[in-house]
Amino acid sequence: MTKGAIAATQPMPIEVEAGKAYFWCSCGQSKNQPFCDGSHKGSEFSPVKWQADESGTKWFCACKQSSNAPFCDGSHKAL
Repeated sequence: MTKGAIAATQPMPIEVEAGKAYFWCSCGQSKNQPFCDGSHKGSEFSPVKWQADESGTKWFCACKQSSNAPFCDGSHKAL
């Protein structure tokens, strides 16, 4: 799988709401990181949908190199 452009080199803590769907940017081009704004259109990338089971803080990947998308797996430490 092709990895997106590096948007940032640290994960982004996001307060999520139970039952709400989130669309993580996989291309790295979104101006609304870590979420999709449609910048991927015309490319091989598409957003990753994730739905929160419970409210709380989740650490979303911003380097776009994670093997645990949409969440950080520490891949940014090797950049």
